[in-house]
Amino acid sequence: MFTKGQLIFAACFVIAFTLAMIWSYRKDIKIHKKHYKNTFIIVISLFLVIVVFALITFSLH
Repeated sequence: MFTKGQLIFAACFVIAFTLAMIWSYRKDIKIHKKHYKNTFIIVISLFLVIVVFALITFSLH
Protein backbone atom coordinates (compact mmCIF):
# COMPACT_ATOMS: atom_id res chain seq x y z
CA MET A 1 0.00 0.00 0.00
CA PHE A 2 2.74 2.47 0.97
CA THR A 3 6.34 2.28 -0.08
CA LYS A 4 9.09 2.01 2.51
CA GLY A 5 10.21 5.57 1.72
CA GLN A 6 6.73 6.95 2.31
CA LEU A 7 6.47 5.20 5.66
CA ILE A 8 9.88 6.53 6.73
CA PHE A 9 8.87 10.05 5.67
CA ALA A 10 5.57 9.79 7.56
CA ALA A 11 7.33 8.62 10.72
CA CYS A 12 9.93 11.40 10.51
CA PHE A 13 7.20 13.97 9.85
CA VAL A 14 5.12 12.85 12.84
CA ILE A 15 8.16 12.95 15.13
CA ALA A 16 9.27 16.38 13.88
CA PHE A 17 5.76 17.82 14.07
CA THR A 18 5.26 16.53 17.61
CA LEU A 19 8.58 17.97 18.75
CA ALA A 20 7.77 21.33 17.13
CA MET A 21 4.39 21.45 18.86
CA ILE A 22 5.93 20.62 22.25
CA TRP A 23 8.65 23.26 21.76
CA SER A 24 6.09 25.87 20.73
CA TYR A 25 3.81 25.11 23.68
CA ARG A 26 6.71 25.24 26.14
CA LYS A 27 7.80 28.59 24.72
CA ASP A 28 4.32 30.11 25.15
CA ILE A 29 3.35 28.51 28.47
CA LYS A 30 3.43 31.82 30.39
CA ILE A 31 1.07 33.43 27.87
CA HIS A 32 -1.26 30.42 28.04
CA LYS A 33 -1.45 30.61 31.82
CA LYS A 34 -2.24 34.32 31.67
CA HIS A 35 -4.84 34.38 28.89
CA TYR A 36 -6.45 30.93 29.07
CA LYS A 37 -7.43 30.53 32.71
CA ASN A 38 -10.16 27.99 33.57
CA THR A 39 -10.36 26.49 30.10
CA PHE A 40 -10.99 23.09 31.68
CA ILE A 41 -14.49 24.34 32.57
CA ILE A 42 -15.22 24.87 28.87
CA VAL A 43 -13.87 21.41 28.01
CA ILE A 44 -15.99 19.78 30.71
CA SER A 45 -19.07 21.73 29.58
CA LEU A 46 -18.54 20.69 25.96
CA PHE A 47 -18.15 17.05 27.01
CA LEU A 48 -21.35 17.23 29.07
CA VAL A 49 -23.29 18.74 26.15
CA ILE A 50 -22.13 15.91 23.88
CA VAL A 51 -23.11 13.32 26.50
CA VAL A 52 -26.56 14.90 26.93
CA PHE A 53 -27.15 14.91 23.17
CA ALA A 54 -26.04 11.28 22.96
CA LEU A 55 -28.37 10.30 25.77
CA ILE A 56 -31.29 12.11 24.12
CA THR A 57 -30.52 10.43 20.81
CA PHE A 58 -30.32 6.95 22.35
CA SER A 59 -33.45 7.46 24.41
CA LEU A 60 -35.50 8.48 21.35
CA HIS A 61 -34.63 5.33 19.40
